[in-house]
Amino acid sequence: MKTFIQPGDSLTVSAPYAVTSGQGVLIGALFGIAAYDAAISTTVEIQTEGVFDITKEPALAISAGARVFWDNTNRRITTTATGNYQVGIATLAALAADATVRVWTERVPASGA
Repeated sequence: MKTFIQPGDSLTVSAPYAVTSGQGVLIGALFGIAAYDAAISTTVEIQTEGVFDITKEPALAISAGARVFWDNTNRRITTTATGNYQVGIATLAALAADATVRVWTERVPASGA
């Protein structure tokens, strides 16, 4: 197909802030996981689909199957929807003491269905 560019499961973007490999990156409505460290405004490859262990809000327990959101201010996963961007679903439960939660980052509907 002559209009095809790439599969889209990973994209090269301009880092909106300094990122480290494995950290979440949010640019508008586009979320992905950084493949390598990058300084602000430099290019970085982000993986937009898959399952990743992502830093979560401290002392927050998350159930398997819970919708999870990206807190871009603190750059971590939370279950608080207000003011945050939905990025996926927790695939494993995370205890309050855990530093990360396993997240499927495939795009999911904003509510219910």
